[in-house]
Amino acid sequence: MKVTEVLDPFLPFCRRLLPSRLAGLSLALLKSTALEAAILAGHLLLYPTGLTPERRPPVPLAPSAEPDDGPARLPVRAAPPVVLLHGFIDNRSVFVLLRRSLAQHGGQRVESLNYSPLTCDIRTAAELLGRHLEEICERTGSSRVDIVGHSLGGLIARYYVQRLGGDLRVRTLVTLGTPHSGTRVAPLADAHPIVRQMRPGSEVIEELTRPAPGCRTRFVSFWSDLDSVMEPVETARIDHPDLLATNVRVTGIGHLALPVHPAIATGILQALDETHPEERIAGGLTVA
Repeated sequence: MKVTEVLDPFLPFCRRLLPSRLAGLSLALLKSTALEAAILAGHLLLYPTGLTPERRPPVPLAPSAEPDDGPARLPVRAAPPVVLLHGFIDNRSVFVLLRRSLAQHGGQRVESLNYSPLTCDIRTAAELLGRHLEEICERTGSSRVDIVGHSLGGLIARYYVQRLGGDLRVRTLVTLGTPHSGTRVAPLADAHPIVRQMRPGSEVIEELTRPAPGCRTRFVSFWSDLDSVMEPVETARIDHPDLLATNVRVTGIGHLALPVHPAIATGILQALDETHPEERIAGGLTVA
């Protein structure tokens, strides 16, 4: 994907100034930063559209209830609904492109949830998520759901799965740039209680290290080598002996690009496929 063609004339000059390995890293970081800035600008424009909860479309009638003489319909994939959960001080507008990709290519029913920007406790947010999922399952007739969580959204979903018995409801949890072991970035933000809960060694992070025998949920974690919100970047990996987890290393993009980039959307579609997704995506993704 070429998003920074304007930089191309300067590449030979940069390579002369820097050692080859450092030059490659610096150029990748420069491109990633330019892409992050473009995504941020676009997201700020879309942000107001995601402030209100999305409208819930009616559940389609079962095939047996449709008129016999109705128009032919494409088959709908028999898969759990996909629930999208945004990150800190964000809203569902961050998933505009991913939602479209999942709906068009995955065939699943896709819903986006907003949690309040005033949320101050991951545990409380996880309990609320559980109530939302119960409502979704009752409304759609599905016994389980898949979740895609960006950043803090992935941590809330993992807490629900691992500590509140949510593995009964969640088939697959995909996390995008989620601080599974805590992040040290932006120390001045510790005034916010939910940021303190995302620090290494916090009570919430410590709870997620405890044994979780028999957990039924499959985890797929996408982590990027250029994610400036994860400090260190490896904190976005899931390393737990009781969890069935696949960690997918992404090369070349930053934190904001994870729920937007088409290559990540393809990886998510593969992760939500029931048939051995780890065999297709475990090798990592190079997207820039």
